Amino acid sequence: MKRLFAVPVFLMIGSQLLSQFFPAKNYPKNYFRNPLGIPIKLAANFGELRANHYHMGLDIRTEKRVNLPVYAAADGYIARIKIEPWGFGQAIYINHPNGYTTLYAHLNSFFPALAEYVKQQQYKMESWQVFLDIPPGKFSVRKGDLIALSGSTGGSEGPHLHFEIRRTADDVNLNPLLFGLPVPDNTPPVIQRLALYDRSKSVYEQSPKIFPARKAGAGYSIGTPLISSPSAYIGFAIGGFDTQSGSTNPNGIYEATLYDNAKPVAGFQMDNISYEDTRNINAHIDYKTRANGGPYLQQLFKLPGYTHSIYKNESGDGSIDISDGSIHRIRIEVKDAYGNRSELNCKIQYSQNDSGTLSYPGKLFYPGMWDGYETDDCEFYLGEKSLYDSVHVQYTRVNSAASDVVSAVHNIGFAYIPLQDSLLVRIKLTAALSESQKDKVVMQRFAGDKTEIRKPQWLGDWASASFRDFGNFQLVLDEEAPVIVPVGFKDGAILNNASRIEFVIKDNLDEYKNFRAELDGKWLMFTNDKGRAFIYKMDEHCPPGAHELKVSVEDIAGNKTEQIFKFTR
Repeated sequence: MKRLFAVPVFLMIGSQLLSQFFPAKNYPKNYFRNPLGIPIKLAANFGELRANHYHMGLDIRTEKRVNLPVYAAADGYIARIKIEPWGFGQAIYINHPNGYTTLYAHLNSFFPALAEYVKQQQYKMESWQVFLDIPPGKFSVRKGDLIALSGSTGGSEGPHLHFEIRRTADDVNLNPLLFGLPVPDNTPPVIQRLALYDRSKSVYEQSPKIFPARKAGAGYSIGTPLISSPSAYIGFAIGGFDTQSGSTNPNGIYEATLYDNAKPVAGFQMDNISYEDTRNINAHIDYKTRANGGPYLQQLFKLPGYTHSIYKNESGDGSIDISDGSIHRIRIEVKDAYGNRSELNCKIQYSQNDSGTLSYPGKLFYPGMWDGYETDDCEFYLGEKSLYDSVHVQYTRVNSAASDVVSAVHNIGFAYIPLQDSLLVRIKLTAALSESQKDKVVMQRFAGDKTEIRKPQWLGDWASASFRDFGNFQLVLDEEAPVIVPVGFKDGAILNNASRIEFVIKDNLDEYKNFRAELDGKWLMFTNDKGRAFIYKMDEHCPPGAHELKVSVEDIAGNKTEQIFKFTR
């Protein structure tokens, strides 16, 4: 009888402890309204896992349409405007008297008075891409005022409204679902898998043991009644997702807590995340597993280089010592922002296994240390905040047969090891170049199908540049200028019925900068949404008559192209 009675007591005590592990939130409820005029249906929630960042707000569906009215979520004033080719696209920031800021992104257009003001500032600054601070009181709004039309600008892959709530004082993002927005949710999170790690090793120098999770009554279990662990010092990660009522869209997990024999060990919670810290998602997930094509695994232990983390630890870093050889009852409870919860239960026991100590090639680097590696023609340096966990960084070198490559190809580390701060790379030329040729050299990083380039700094024949990923590095002599391609018109065209002028820029290294257009000697604004094309929409800046349009563009290496087009409107 006592043994039968022990199980519900265990669960009851665990539930009480869970409710106390994370303090209750005290955000104002019902202060902010739905920013759209249709019911909120989420395409993504706060803290959802993305490449190199957490999702920092709500993606609200707009029924696959653009130009839906967007309304101020509460009284306040428009404080900032952002327009950029990627990221938010076109965005509005509203400051509210209760100390919060709301953000509305991927907009198609602003309300007329604001749109005219922004356009004036763009022409004053001679830049389409702007981040404007608006004087307080210039554009006051009331709750429910029309502020914009929805769209799919910037980094959006389809029509929706990105909505955020931040603390105005420190610009830290908060979870909007904790503010009582009308999002019906009676569905608990889904747990898909459990992963086991040896915490005496680097997470980048092991592959976790992954156990598929399956529904078992009111909770989840794994396929084995007892995990036999050859490691005495362990950590866990989970894979899963959350949904809302009436939706099957897989969203992110809000909160998870790990218990060892009914005692809380550690947990994470998706709230209070700054954009300055959002890249730290790479310390929260098993980055290596994901980078190698595996699933997202959210770790329930904190890596030593993860600062300003989303974790709360009862003691230590969330790892568990099972060296006592006894059976440890593990429970992981997962919650959404509305209190719906799921739990996974398993048992684990240490079984001593003398597997020996593995050796790894490369130099060992640690979080918190400043160190480097040097050869005759390559040097690299990692700063105190570069790494999240200790790891051996391997280096190899090969010669390149490409005619435009003027160095060896230097492989530094692996792309599955994430960096928080930049890696400084120094490479020595293997070709004799003049000073003018050096000025046309870029440092290129490539890994798989991804490439990026930097304009280096020079000290003699050594070029230096910083990158935020490991990979292959080389110096490339780029003496090829970008190409300006007009779309749908040519020099001497008659554009009486045209609504726009469009250009596409092509470059041999696929990166360029400093696009500029001048109409009859005055700057003309071309948009560049998603970086695909430069587009001017006919307006008062191009009156009827004969015109001369001068277009210039410069690439990263400094190669410039200029073309002049004459047309009549």
